[in-house]
Amino acid sequence: MSAFHREKVLSVHHWTDTLFSFRATRNSAFRFLNGQFAMIGLEVDGRPLLRAYSMASANHEDELEFFSIKVADGPLTSRLQKIREGDTILVGRKATGTLVADNLIPGKRLLLLSTGTGLAPFASLIKDPDVYDKFENIVLVHGCRQVSELAYGEGLVATLRDDELFGPLLAEKLVYYPTVTREPFRNRGRITDLITSEQLFNDIGQEALDIAHDRIMMCGSPGMLEELRQMFEARGFAEGSGNEPGHFVIEKAFVER
Repeated sequence: MSAFHREKVLSVHHWTDTLFSFRATRNSAFRFLNGQFAMIGLEVDGRPLLRAYSMASANHEDELEFFSIKVADGPLTSRLQKIREGDTILVGRKATGTLVADNLIPGKRLLLLSTGTGLAPFASLIKDPDVYDKFENIVLVHGCRQVSELAYGEGLVATLRDDELFGPLLAEKLVYYPTVTREPFRNRGRITDLITSEQLFNDIGQEALDIAHDRIMMCGSPGMLEELRQMFEARGFAEGSGNEPGHFVIEKAFVER
């Protein structure tokens, strides 16, 4: 168990029957880049039960935040969804992941494409002043089945818009685009279709996809990730990594659990 920090749960918020977030203490020795993930979990019968979770908090914050799905029969999430203030979680000492800005070729517009709890790493990234320095525009797209599942992201963006530091940055550079597939809403449709039809760009009043300027990060359901990868590669976009930056990056370490 020496590979983990033991952290105390500070608060838990249940957004829907299937989504919750929680905050925990952060060991001063735990370092990460915004957009990265760590192995987190619980001690069960004296052994660690772990899954990969992106930090939804930024690396300059004193607390850790995570955004999770609830899976009734999930080995970890069936237990994790029952945590309460004061409980102990395990956090791996090492953070990693591909969703970091240095894995992208320099560009002008950053598209952050997420479904469900895939929003978590982008919750961290939009609280990173360096990302706003690197890009002229940032478009945060969050796709869900139902309107209620957008609540975490809507609350996050609203809080940042009121923030003394980030409010002006968001007003100048960030576009938040929530979309749903199964209920009436101002934005409807799957992310892949919204990009292919250019509806996304028409709705936000910006230019269509352009390989010369656009850089992309993706996190979410495996189906969405594979569709987008094929679409971008067909247009000449190259996938980036820590070894060689590219036009887009995908978090492959986990999917919605």
